[in-house]
Amino acid sequence: MPKRRSEGNGIRVAIVASEYNYDITLLMVERAKEEVAFLGATLGPVVKTPGVYDMPLAVKVLFGKPDVDAVVALGAVIEGETQHDEVVMNQAARKLTDLSVEFGKPLGLGISGPGETRLQAQDRIENAGNAVRSVVKMVRRMRELGA
Repeated sequence: MPKRRSEGNGIRVAIVASEYNYDITLLMVERAKEEVAFLGATLGPVVKTPGVYDMPLAVKVLFGKPDVDAVVALGAVIEGETQHDEVVMNQAARKLTDLSVEFGKPLGLGISGPGETRLQAQDRIENAGNAVRSVVKMVRRMRELGA
């Protein structure tokens, strides 16, 4: 196991993961948990939502908790026969960004897609770790700004 770094100390990160395509998102959750531990941050609640489109409500509740510093959203929006994947991703990403700004807390967008195949989604599981690194850095930067 990699040596833990101290850069995340005092930072509590929650995870919201889509149950849709859960064979992929389960691996994303595990990768995100590994990165939280590696950075020395604390893992907050892990909440599962039916799909990516349902995430904003759970994120809003988590952002409202004073002991949650950041949230990482994890999902895989795989292309289907219609443009539904684009609608889901565009709406969810927009609302998640709005919530981050509204609450002044970082949101890690670890959702892959739209327009990807299942194989491409599997290749992007590592992005869960990227999303965790992003929010830990942003919490630190916001604290430096006095936020």
